[in-house]
Amino acid sequence: MARRIIINADDFGLCKGVNEAVAKAHEVGVLTSATLMTNMPAAEEAVEIAKLKPSLGVGVHLNLSEGRAVSKESCVNCLLDSDGRFAHSPLKLSAMCIALHAVRRAIETELAAQIQWVIDRGLVPTHLDSHKHIHSFPAIFPIVCRLASRFKIPAIRWPFEPKAVCRSPWPLLTEDGRKRAAIVRTMAKINRIQNRDFLKTDGLFGIAHTGRIDVNFLRAVALYSPAAIAEVMTHPGLANGLDPAQTRLVEQRKVEFDALCNEKTKQCFKDSAIKLVHYGQL
Repeated sequence: MARRIIINADDFGLCKGVNEAVAKAHEVGVLTSATLMTNMPAAEEAVEIAKLKPSLGVGVHLNLSEGRAVSKESCVNCLLDSDGRFAHSPLKLSAMCIALHAVRRAIETELAAQIQWVIDRGLVPTHLDSHKHIHSFPAIFPIVCRLASRFKIPAIRWPFEPKAVCRSPWPLLTEDGRKRAAIVRTMAKINRIQNRDFLKTDGLFGIAHTGRIDVNFLRAVALYSPAAIAEVMTHPGLANGLDPAQTRLVEQRKVEFDALCNEKTKQCFKDSAIKLVHYGQL
């Protein structure tokens, strides 16, 4: 059987420029999937784009660190600052989740509201992933599994990136990227022990190279990925609406958009006999 690869755009709904890039990269490029941030300014527009492009798989990009809560339940207040915005880093939130039942309840309530938001607008989520890998923290992963079961969502991103991406012939990366991938890889291993029912891929690519994804990286995925089923995490975008205060990936988003649409990228996946799919097609 041919290798299958999901190429996902995170942050769908972040702004108009990201939405435009997702639509175009799916229409003329290799993008097959996107995950929607329900509490971002262009989320409603992203829903309309998704409805016009039924071949695009759309999941939910669970978010506990940027913007305002979707849920109006008072129990969620422990996650927020005085202005109603998410107040805690993923690491602090994970520690709070371990220690406090009230925080676990708040997280489950808020994430359920984000998933319900997508469903209420007529979309059927193909999978769940998250902003800043928050769903991968071992204290939070069981909550996400319960929600996947509750909403009958068949897949959750498994962020296991093989160590091989950190050495030649893969493109060079930063030490920060190497460390980030190692931490998330460890969490992925723990989560596979906790519950593997929703893990549908053999690995994820793009963690170590976040901020450095380009044509050469996508070519390496096509040539060197050993996984039978893999996901590639990307962040395409155009300048329209991107706020440097909101995301560290600004100019890089255009680089990733161009790479997804590049003819060399498309030819490389074709020559490698890779089938491009989304989670709903697994």
